[in-house]
Order: sequence, then C-alpha cells, then structure tokens
Amino acid sequence: MTVHGKAHLEAQRGLLTDIAAEAGVSLSTVSKVVHQRRDVGAATRARVEELLARHGYVRPWERESARPRQIIALFRDMSGPYTLEVARGIVDAAGELGISVVTGTTSRRSISQWLEECVALGAAGLIIVISMLTEEDQRRIIEQRLPVVLVDPLSAPILDIPSIGVTNWNGARDAMQHLLGLGHTRIGMVAGRSHSLAGAARLHGYRAALEEAGIAYDPAIVRSTDFDYDEALAASLPILRCEEPPTAVFAASDAQALGVLEAARQEGFGVPDELAVMSFDDTLVAAMACPPLSAVRQPFEELGHEATRVLMQVAEGRPLVSSRIELATELVLRTSTSAPRRVSTP
Repeated sequence: MTVHGKAHLEAQRGLLTDIAAEAGVSLSTVSKVVHQRRDVGAATRARVEELLARHGYVRPWERESARPRQIIALFRDMSGPYTLEVARGIVDAAGELGISVVTGTTSRRSISQWLEECVALGAAGLIIVISMLTEEDQRRIIEQRLPVVLVDPLSAPILDIPSIGVTNWNGARDAMQHLLGLGHTRIGMVAGRSHSLAGAARLHGYRAALEEAGIAYDPAIVRSTDFDYDEALAASLPILRCEEPPTAVFAASDAQALGVLEAARQEGFGVPDELAVMSFDDTLVAAMACPPLSAVRQPFEELGHEATRVLMQVAEGRPLVSSRIELATELVLRTSTSAPRRVSTP
C-alpha cells in the first residue's frame, strides 16, 4: 500500500471512532452499520447512517466502484498477426475485470501525446506494446506516477517501469534444437532487428544452438528485418539463392515465416521436402499457412492477462514482486518441418 493509501485508511478509522463517540455507541457497532450487518437496532442504525453521511464517509466497495474502469492499449500499428493476438488477450482479460479498453497506435500520435490522453480520459493506465520510449517519456511516467506497463519493449527501460515478455532466447534455442534433431546442419535465419530486445534474444538463441552443436555461424544465410512479411520475402530470396542454400530456415515471427514460404515458392523449393521452415509466435496464421507452420508459441492470452493484472496493480499502488516478467514459450510442431532430403555440409 502507498503512503497515501495508509494515510487515507488511518483517517477513515479515525473518522469511524469519532462517529462512534458522537453516536454514543461502540466502534464495533459503527463497523456493523458500515458493513450492513443486521444485528443493529433500527434507531441506532439510522443515527449512525446519518452521521456517516454527514461526515462524508465512503464505504470501501463504493470507492472501488468509483475507480477508473478504463485502460489504454497502445500499439505501433494494428496490421500484423502478433498485434491482433496481443490486443485480443488484453481485451479479453480486461473484460473479465469489467474494464473497457481504448486501443490506439503510435503511427500518427506520439507516446507522449497518448500519455496526455491517458490523464485526460482519467484512465487507470496505459499498456504499451512493442514500442521504444524516449528518456523524456520514461521520466514523465516516473515523475507523474503514471501507471504504465510495457509488452515486448524494443529496448529495456532505463527506469523502473514494469515490462512483460516471453523467454525469447529459450524459445529460439528450442526451435533450433528441433531442426538440429531432424538432421539439419545448414540452417538459415530471418531474424528481427538488433535494436529489438526480442529480435536480439531470438538471434542469440539461434547462435547458441549452433555453437552447442559445433556448427559455425554463417552470416551469408542470416538476414535481419522488421517483423514484416514484405521485408522477410526480400531478405529470404538471397538466402535461398546463395551457392549453398540452407536446408532449413528459422524465422523470428509468423509474418517473416510467411515471407520465407513465399520466397521458397518463387525459388522452387518444396516445403518441407527441400526446405524446412520454423517460425516464432504461433498466431492464428501459423496454422493457416500452406503448409501449416511449426512454431514457438507465445502465450498471448496469458500475456494479455499479465499486462492487465500488472497495470491494475500499479494503478492501485500495490508493490510488484518484479519489474520484469517473462512467460514460458512452447514448441508446436506441424508439417512445415521434416528431416532434410538433401545433404549439406556443416
């Protein structure tokens, strides 16, 4: 509880003591009236209720109903499958708590403008998904005590702002171990940008698995792009056209994996017979792809629940156990991966 919360609680207790003295009854009798117990006489109840109203006493559950029941969920854009999955998780979680969600993007309004909007709307707080906060924005959040939770921030906040993500390094390593276990030794990657925490962690997991298997890292079959279909398609073509193309490609997101599949189609690589494709995210499009994608599954529903829960905890002034939460990923195997049909040299 915050210092303000403790002071408010002590003031309320003092008020009840004064009301008890004024009404000529015990503090326990006043407490019974406050909590609407039936074992209090009608005349006594009326006298205490009148004093409660006169002194402006607000019952705990009445304070609860007066709290903001709205939050803002802010995204870079609303176009990708990842964004839609996270948005759905937040909306579902908020709905269970009776909280409405305002969604927005940073494409035309800056984060600083959305922070102002949060205050203007009287919202409980703001969930910011895959965005990079400026130092000025971070200082404002801390100084003005604005409840903010980050989901998959592009860079680690310099100040103590809570953030939620998944075990990106472990998930990427698991994906690579699956491909290595199938017998692939030449595995390319369409990675995320290096400035992205998630993108960098997935690339590091990829490289760690190669090192553990005694396979040299080959930059010729690795490209970094945004988590974007078009960029991944353009980046995949030179990977598949190199002198010794990979027998498998690990994509850092479903959108990128779809780009890899299209590049494979254009270059005449059958999936998975001639090219195994592994993805990260497991959004709805992964199962709809042709062939359906093997993928590292992010727990989107749990991400939404945790982001909403932590935000409300911050808004209520309750302390957090940790400012960083990482949720576990899991491997989902479908038909886009199989053992290599052609021999490659590690």
